[in-house]
Amino acid sequence: MAELLPPSADDLEHQAKLEAGRLLFAQESKFFFGAQRLNQLEPATLPEVAFAGRSNVGKSTLINAITGRKMLARASSEPGRTKQLNFFNIGNQLVFVDMPGYGYAKASKDVKSDWQKMMFAFLRGRPTLLRVMLLLDARIELKQSDHNIMDLLDRAAVTFQVVLTKADQLSAAQLDKKQGEILDVIKEHTAAYPFIRVTSSQKNIGIEDLRADLARLITKN
Repeated sequence: MAELLPPSADDLEHQAKLEAGRLLFAQESKFFFGAQRLNQLEPATLPEVAFAGRSNVGKSTLINAITGRKMLARASSEPGRTKQLNFFNIGNQLVFVDMPGYGYAKASKDVKSDWQKMMFAFLRGRPTLLRVMLLLDARIELKQSDHNIMDLLDRAAVTFQVVLTKADQLSAAQLDKKQGEILDVIKEHTAAYPFIRVTSSQKNIGIEDLRADLARLITKN
């Protein structure tokens, strides 16, 4: 019988990070505030992580998967309809900010311009905002609106991390290629965090690691 080796220091560290993430999101998560205009915002008292992405990228589904609450964040029945910032309290330790989806094709130029102005003002003026999780659909090529939001985050000087969603619908080779393409793009952005997290809310891929990332983020700040 082969001798069982003890877990390495790296294995133990990874397990500790996963456990920290599990404990954080085992606590109560609840919606507590929505704002359609910046002058409606309440003073921030907890560290915040915002979720941004094109309409229909799966932001609500991912937030629900991370928190383990099926109906915490609710997706609109019509893509691009949600126009407010939604705030969720995670165990009185962290706040999730669900940002309105961008890039909806049927939205007018004025609506798109207003969205960008509001998001830039929010991002630039929110000192408690630790990071923006920028969700990109793994199946879809980058759109101009994705490049625009990365430029906006650079200008606002807010660190963003790319999270690929719906990754279960690609083969391993397709996923490797996609990650390489995205890494080439984010190298050109000063605000980009140089690591991509691959997820699938349906298959629970990458969710535990994403929880660990978020738990570690608030302990570092």
